[in-house]
Amino acid sequence: MSDLFEIVPNISEGRDRAVIQACVAAAERADVRVVHTTSDAAHNRSVLTAIGTGDALVDAALAIARIAVERIDLRRHRGEHPRIGALDVLPFVPLGTTPLADAVTLAQRAAARLWSELRVPSYLYGAAARTPQRENLAEVRRGEFEALATRETDPDWHPDYGDRMHESAGASAVGARPFLIAFNVELRTGELPIATAIARSMRARDGGLRTLKALAMRLDTARVQVSFNVTDTDAIPLYRITELVRVLAAGYGVEIARSELIGLAPRRAIQTTARYYLGVNEIPDEETSLGH
Repeated sequence: MSDLFEIVPNISEGRDRAVIQACVAAAERADVRVVHTTSDAAHNRSVLTAIGTGDALVDAALAIARIAVERIDLRRHRGEHPRIGALDVLPFVPLGTTPLADAVTLAQRAAARLWSELRVPSYLYGAAARTPQRENLAEVRRGEFEALATRETDPDWHPDYGDRMHESAGASAVGARPFLIAFNVELRTGELPIATAIARSMRARDGGLRTLKALAMRLDTARVQVSFNVTDTDAIPLYRITELVRVLAAGYGVEIARSELIGLAPRRAIQTTARYYLGVNEIPDEETSLGH
């Protein structure tokens, strides 16, 4: 496929720079552009963002997966972020006018190759899901790596590709979805229940902001994090998320420490938030650099 796509592979390694750099190099050898990489030691997870044509991105995804399978052992992996595999999540995202259906086709091709070449089973999620219960990534990862052996024997949760978990690399969630913003807000407290309560108040599935996904995680003894997936980037501005967290946290006597973007964000999302905080009505495109 010649249209442009993005992949955002999440690997279950955020501490060993050699493994992370090997994954980046493997992707770049497949003739795609790796535009962003972020790693977190507490999560023990890295997120790569790569852009290219469909065929090249499938090759890049398999190259990353090969490194992950060879060098990441989930039996010894510990981190705050939920995970089922060494290559944990692999979404295909259409860019520009590229149709989402084409991303679904790429997800299916990648999942088939993960099994045939690496013996890693896959669950299709998002727009690629074959049943409604697999659309939500959180449901696919329920129980994490430790529950895979039991879960895959359940007819409702048999992998879409493959028939058994990889002993050390687990399974992968492979999907297709529209563009989203991954946005984290850290709090100056080590109390995870506070972040959990805030995530529950704000996420859509518990009656919060429609389409917003949120998860609470501990970073260390002095910091917790509320991690967001903003699936409707026009309806829910980043400043609204930040300020809601600020208000809810203040109710517990807690302050925001910092926030961070994971991967890319559309230019208009940055402009909207900059206008809110800076009081600037217009920000020319040449004065912003994030987005596509």
